[in-house]
Amino acid sequence: MSGVIFLIEQIAIGLYILIGAVMFWMFQRWRNAGYNLRSTHFELERDMYRYQRANSITWFILLLQAGLVVFGVQNVVAPTIRANSVDESQSSVAIEPPFQTPVAPDVNFGQSPIDSSGVIIGDDPNANLIQLTDVPTATPVGTLLPNPPAAQGCDTPQAQLQIPGNGMLVFNPTRVVGVAFTDNFSAYRFELNGPSTKGEFVVLGEYTVPVTELGDLGQFVPSFYDPGAYQFRLTVFDITNALKAACMVNITISLPIPTPTPITTQ
Repeated sequence: MSGVIFLIEQIAIGLYILIGAVMFWMFQRWRNAGYNLRSTHFELERDMYRYQRANSITWFILLLQAGLVVFGVQNVVAPTIRANSVDESQSSVAIEPPFQTPVAPDVNFGQSPIDSSGVIIGDDPNANLIQLTDVPTATPVGTLLPNPPAAQGCDTPQAQLQIPGNGMLVFNPTRVVGVAFTDNFSAYRFELNGPSTKGEFVVLGEYTVPVTELGDLGQFVPSFYDPGAYQFRLTVFDITNALKAACMVNITISLPIPTPTPITTQ
């Protein structure tokens, strides 16, 4: 819906010209019908010209209302939607609480402090130097199957997917994490292609708030689709409904892994 509103905003000048031309033609038609009505004395022709004049007035009023609608969309509706989209994108940024280091509890329980006089530190020249700790490796986004086909289009900063990752095994509802934005943004969509879609991409959902930094894009529920290999695609569109960026990864949908039932004893 927002795409149609932004399209009307872009072509508003052309719509004004078209509406004005048709209104002028209806005005001339109304004048001609009035002139012919005054000139003829036959009742049948008079009825026809009365109908033409009333029809011209009706069309003139409808065209005037259409012009007012275009004016309202251009000057009220479209700016309001654009402002709300900016506010929602700013409010969706998560604010992390400040990190607080917990204080270790007293483990001596009233005992005397430990005597460290007999501990030998040694003569290591690097003992007083601060040692750098290796950066921990990133936590995997899920179970990734080996040797998946290469992802496509994910090298652009405007459309990126972190979850689901390329080759990911999906069996539970999964939150989609990534980036989706472009100039003159209109919407982004989730699309799926696989056994349940007859080999064609189908739209799973459409969202109208851009995500300019890595964050939640939505949710994907795999239980609606048959198990198998699928292509999951993120597409980004501008206000002219033109595709501006896309990121496609390969996923595998499987049945939920059964949870073992605990054995109870009497």
